[in-house]
Amino acid sequence: MSDLPIVLLPLGADEDALDACLAALEAATPAGTPVWLADDAQAGPRGIAIVERWLQRTRLRAEYTRRAHPIGESAHLQEMLRACGDADVVVLAADAQPLPGWLTQLAACLARDAAIATATPWCNAGETAGWPRLGEISPPPAEPALTAQACAAMAPRHPELPAAVGHAVALRGSARQRAGGLDTASFASWYAALTDLSLRLAGLGWRNALCETAFVARGGEGGPAEGDLDALAARWPAWHPRLAGFLMQDPLRETRERLQALHAQLRDTPQHDLFAPETAA
Repeated sequence: MSDLPIVLLPLGADEDALDACLAALEAATPAGTPVWLADDAQAGPRGIAIVERWLQRTRLRAEYTRRAHPIGESAHLQEMLRACGDADVVVLAADAQPLPGWLTQLAACLARDAAIATATPWCNAGETAGWPRLGEISPPPAEPALTAQACAAMAPRHPELPAAVGHAVALRGSARQRAGGLDTASFASWYAALTDLSLRLAGLGWRNALCETAFVARGGEGGPAEGDLDALAARWPAWHPRLAGFLMQDPLRETRERLQALHAQLRDTPQHDLFAPETAA
């Protein structure tokens, strides 16, 4: 599966969330996909045992590394990104649960438009990429297969997001390298470092897009470290007003409603009838 991005999974301390994430990753990702589980000395003994058991049975081409001492979230991710060179990657949160087709759809999103630098799938706790509601934390999809199929039936228009969102994000390697990667000196959290990277990419002419054909569930939203929001506001004074404007104006309302309609239609419509019009669009 060399045509798919490398999946980067920085581990956290929540063992139950990690167990669920690895199970979903295994079920939803094509066999042979390269996956890097990287532990910034966060996982405890049970978490390490979960990883080791998973590594023994996975169909994915997975590797696990663990640092002896933690260096912090954004620094650890930048270390991972640097090791990947100019390869396209998808960073997946350790408490996320990807739905079937997620990685293939994210790869297709990057391939459709060379100007897309970041591609973010839908998420029930996805902030600006949230579904069924914007800016709210909803329960994970009760019918994951239906939700994944409805997403796949969406016309791939890839509208603009204010910035990528950290539950899962595909990063184009060439764009990431040109922008200089994460600013680990200014931002401690992935949440803030990803926002800053997204805004720098946009300033260079790249796009931060929604991949409306993919869905990755999550139990909650990511968040900034202490001082990160102040640093973002100092560097990007228009960021918070822009984010507030996006949430109030809700430019993705019709897109979300279309996904809701497809989700409902899928229960009563044969798949060949449902998918044919959309895939031709």
